[in-house]
Amino acid sequence: MAVRRLTVAIALLCGLALGIVASPAEERAIVLASTTSTEDSGLLDYLLPIVRDKTGIAVTVIARRSDEVLDGARRGEADVVLMHARPQEEKFVADGFATKRYDVMYNDFVLIGPKSDPAGVKGKDIATALKAIEARSAPFVTRGDRSGTHAAELALWIVAGIDIASAKGAWYRESGQGMTAALDAARAAKAYVLSDRAGWIAFRDRGDLDIVVEGDKRLLNQYGVMLVNPEKFPDVKKDLGQTFVKWLVSPEGQAAIAGYKVDGQQVFFPNADKSAR
Repeated sequence: MAVRRLTVAIALLCGLALGIVASPAEERAIVLASTTSTEDSGLLDYLLPIVRDKTGIAVTVIARRSDEVLDGARRGEADVVLMHARPQEEKFVADGFATKRYDVMYNDFVLIGPKSDPAGVKGKDIATALKAIEARSAPFVTRGDRSGTHAAELALWIVAGIDIASAKGAWYRESGQGMTAALDAARAAKAYVLSDRAGWIAFRDRGDLDIVVEGDKRLLNQYGVMLVNPEKFPDVKKDLGQTFVKWLVSPEGQAAIAGYKVDGQQVFFPNADKSAR
């Protein structure tokens, strides 16, 4: 498939510096479509060399926002999908584009804000915090990029009983970019922003920002992995892709995920269903 070959070629060129990408001549290689948040966390740089050592499979990564990950997979541009937007993932399976979805790991979202906390939300639950931010028109940065994090944020406004499309004003500012850019914008504007915890841990130039809300069960950030349906796309490397998926959800793969830390902090928590092993 010409589109797939072009996409993989571009990904290969972009990924050579990472040292985790297969050369075109290697047969034991797959294409993994994942989100920018997963890549930005550093997990893939850590995990994929382990995958190659344990399974012999080299992985080319195409990192995009969540909707683009699934759009590309619907065109057969990847063998496996790893992302964190469960409703969209389940629809992807229901529509026949994947054979099955497996839970892999989770972390959580955190609400970040200025240490001065102008909306007075520190320690509140997420719904109460968002209501206070909207009521006081406190500056809030949204990724606004149709990513998994953006989708989670929009769902949380609904939980808070706020129609953000109608309620937003000058206080609600769209970044339109990834997590690092959104955090940078929040730091500059002394604004609130929803971040995945991995993105926050990896963010260095925090300035006056800090976590103001965390621990609410509604902030769970679940990741799933899927093999793209080879019956729809004959180019999908079914056996290698399934081997990769099975390794991720195996005790060995789960232990490797748990072992990834940034500044001594565990970033992802494995929770693959035992039935998937």
